[in-house]
Amino acid sequence: QVQLVELGGGSVQAGGSLRLSCAASGYTSSNHCMGWFRQAPGKEREGVAAISSSGFSARYADSVKGRFTITRDNAKNTVYLQMNSLKPEDTAMYYCAALRGSCYGYPPLNPGEYNYWGRGTQVTVSS
Repeated sequence: QVQLVELGGGSVQAGGSLRLSCAASGYTSSNHCMGWFRQAPGKEREGVAAISSSGFSARYADSVKGRFTITRDNAKNTVYLQMNSLKPEDTAMYYCAALRGSCYGYPPLNPGEYNYWGRGTQVTVSS
């Protein structure tokens, strides 16, 4: 059974940092593209960052470029999202997701392309 578990959410002040992690089980994560998504109340789920199965390719939403970094450790079946210089508009439920395939060179940020989802972790940034 495929399972994704996100950890690391919390409440921080603007300008602070958080590191999210997503532990995968039930499949070989090195064969899967991984992504982080977020959804704020009343808004659609949006792609934040995605990384290819090898970890060599990454993509970011314009709103987080230069502030967020996605990485992965395939030996630990874990993907991370380092979030720096957090802003109140980053407040949302953050989800990790997995897509079957390598997605070399172009990890997608479209939530509809992902096959497996975690339950999410809340991030709240106060001004």
